[in-house]
Amino acid sequence: MRTALVIGTGLIGTSAALALASRGVVVHLADHDPEQARTAAALGAGTEEEPAGPVDLAIVAAPPALVAGVLADAMRRGVARGYLDVASVKGGPRRELEALGLDLSSYIGSHPMSGREKSGPLAATADLFEGRPWVLTPTRETDTEVLNLALELVSHCRAVPVVMDADAHDRAVALVSHMPHLVSSMVAARLENAEEAAVRLCGQGIRDVTRIAASDPRMWIDILSANPGPVADLLTDVAGDLEETVRALRSLQSADEEKRREGVDGIEDVLRRGNAGQVRVPGKHGSAPRVYEVVAVLIDDQPGQLARIFADAGMVGVNIEDVRIEHATGQQAGYVQLMVEPKAAGALIAGLRERGWAIRQ
Repeated sequence: MRTALVIGTGLIGTSAALALASRGVVVHLADHDPEQARTAAALGAGTEEEPAGPVDLAIVAAPPALVAGVLADAMRRGVARGYLDVASVKGGPRRELEALGLDLSSYIGSHPMSGREKSGPLAATADLFEGRPWVLTPTRETDTEVLNLALELVSHCRAVPVVMDADAHDRAVALVSHMPHLVSSMVAARLENAEEAAVRLCGQGIRDVTRIAASDPRMWIDILSANPGPVADLLTDVAGDLEETVRALRSLQSADEEKRREGVDGIEDVLRRGNAGQVRVPGKHGSAPRVYEVVAVLIDDQPGQLARIFADAGMVGVNIEDVRIEHATGQQAGYVQLMVEPKAAGALIAGLRERGWAIRQ
């Protein structure tokens, strides 16, 4: 791939453009908002100049409801040899293009499974997709050359290609992305009018559950409008679990011993099913999940603390597999939770203590 046209310079489009430009691809940028395209160009994502002729690949990064229209316009103008979109739903846009009677041999649907709570070109980074799955949904009509261009794009973005059927993809993202986002928003909504004294008690658990609720509502309305059925089906199942859980909790309030036992059984059932589901979530680099030892280190909220910890861990010869920060309430301090292989935890604790760090047991 030597040339590309990115239509839509938000977070995903600009991030893809930055990755391609860094690999030497000549990237042309287009957006309905010229200011947004100028911002992306100023970041080094490409040029606002129109291509002199057809580019190798046109990448449409528009909201799901607009994808088919933008693709159809680009295909009719013949702006590229191949066409690809990065919308978070795949079945709907493909059916819309079919209904328009377009030749889909030059088109392939795709969805990079990566993002941020922030949107727009200023939130974009060239490494946004690194190590993340990038779903491709070719059909029997998709030309081999177009599939190869899509695979080259994924490679340039250092993502991991995953080939799926379009409708199977939509059911999958409803489960792992769309439904969890709504549940996160519902939990976060409980905090809107909560007493300040209660909110001040928020810890890492509630931060984890509500993190994705900070995303742009307008963007999510577009996403959910394009995939409402599968999401509604999943929420129906969640609602059933909620009803059973409420019933079990009410039983725990009963003076009747048998009802309390039923309540315990009901709560245990949902918690155990949660355990069984959680262990299926892929671990580091998409591999099977692993159990790590957590080493909690007390730090002050000062510049350079994290760098010192990582440097000291490196001196000890221990690889940090993952990290979390737990901030102390009302204090300029907190704990860094370092996740390491269990066999390395002892050496890390000893090494950090020798270097003056306080370890929470």
